[in-house]
Amino acid sequence: MADQLPVLQVLTPLLAAPLCALIRHRGAVHALSLAVCWTTFAIAVMLAIRVIDGGVISYALGGWEPPIGIEYRLDALTVFVLVLVSAIAALVLTYSRVSLEVEVPYDRYHLFHTMYLLSLAGLLGITITGDLFNVFVFLEISALSGYVLISMGQDRRALTAAFQYLIMGTIGATFILIGIGLMYMMTGTLNMADMAVRLRDVAEMRTVLVAFGFLTVGIAIKMALFPLHQWLPNAYTYAPSVVTAFFAGTATKVSVYVLLRFSMTVFGFEFSFETMPLPAILMTLAVAGMFSASLVAIFQQDVKRLLAYSSVAQIGYIALGISLASLTGLTGGIVHLANHALMKCLLFCAMGCVFLRVGSTRVSDMRGLGRQMPLTMAAFVLGGLSLIGVPLTVGFVSKWYLVVAALEAGYWPVAALILASSLLAVVYVWRVVEVAYFEPPPEGREVREAPLSMLAPLLVLSASTVYFGIDSELTAGVARTAASVLLGGGAP
Repeated sequence: MADQLPVLQVLTPLLAAPLCALIRHRGAVHALSLAVCWTTFAIAVMLAIRVIDGGVISYALGGWEPPIGIEYRLDALTVFVLVLVSAIAALVLTYSRVSLEVEVPYDRYHLFHTMYLLSLAGLLGITITGDLFNVFVFLEISALSGYVLISMGQDRRALTAAFQYLIMGTIGATFILIGIGLMYMMTGTLNMADMAVRLRDVAEMRTVLVAFGFLTVGIAIKMALFPLHQWLPNAYTYAPSVVTAFFAGTATKVSVYVLLRFSMTVFGFEFSFETMPLPAILMTLAVAGMFSASLVAIFQQDVKRLLAYSSVAQIGYIALGISLASLTGLTGGIVHLANHALMKCLLFCAMGCVFLRVGSTRVSDMRGLGRQMPLTMAAFVLGGLSLIGVPLTVGFVSKWYLVVAALEAGYWPVAALILASSLLAVVYVWRVVEVAYFEPPPEGREVREAPLSMLAPLLVLSASTVYFGIDSELTAGVARTAASVLLGGGAP
């Protein structure tokens, strides 16, 4: 059974999804989905232990050896993302039961769980596969189910947001497919490891350069890199709270993983970062996104929309780390991939608790919630402090690595910009804190704390935000190992 763990990682949620559509019973569907999500997390942890102890794992589907057959390939970066995605999925679904009762119609409950598990299977498949066409297939599985999940929001604007996401997502997927097709035309293989070898002989061909451009733009749309982020604010704002928390912690992070895998594993570091101007492009867009998205966030009246624009800015930090093209910078980018997933999932889960009790996530409707919902708002403040980068939170760890990497590269203005952009986060986080703690609640409004089933995952996320901010040996250690492998400096 242990040898089959790589395929079970994807197969478990993929097979459970249609069962949810058939069962339809509310309690049974939730229990099945919950069991599946925690099982995928356990599998991811076991795979991570095996990779750390024994190195790269290669799994040939159907016994057909690569490059002829489809390969699942796991290294340090792969298992890092697998554990992150499966952990977020399990925590969010544990949190979801009461929230879904309020935000998703009863007759769509089974459909929600079907799409949730399909989206999870797609994200895990993108991460684990070593086959280029499989990346596209799993990308479409996660995207198509994502469109449905977003459209389930109560506000009618959720349909518009889902349609906008569909249009942008389809453009991104088309660019990625064109890029993969061009690369296949030049190399005759779809296996990533095999293609990386064959590309060396044709790297200077115009077709390869065009393929690189198509893939970079397509992936940038999927990861919501400024200015290709237009789909994200509405999607995060109008989707059900559970969906927003899940996507904020997983979808864009897996897209960043795909960028790393294509640019550093398939094309290679020398081609992507020396032959092509990827570092300059990423750094320019990253800094622009850090400031412009943070400035827009300051003026938002809905907290979910505020946090959505904050996510665009945080993607900028990750892209900045990648653009520095050094061990420290890449470590900072990868560790921020995980840290941002934790803090943003925490913040959106807190907003889900607020919506459950208040029926709104507008800043003006959160007056006095610091006293009426103390645990929920304390969790929100903790997540906000992490966004800012206050010491003893995970956000500080990420920004420390990024600042050090910028200084090592001699880019002291970039280091100053990282610190300056953090001050903008102070402004938009303080807006919510000021209303929640320093303004009295409306007369006659009786609000009680969120139920324990929602507070427990919130507590776990809060504790993780602090723990990994104090002891970053695990997250930063694995990130540094993954960065070293990507840069060609050692085995996973």
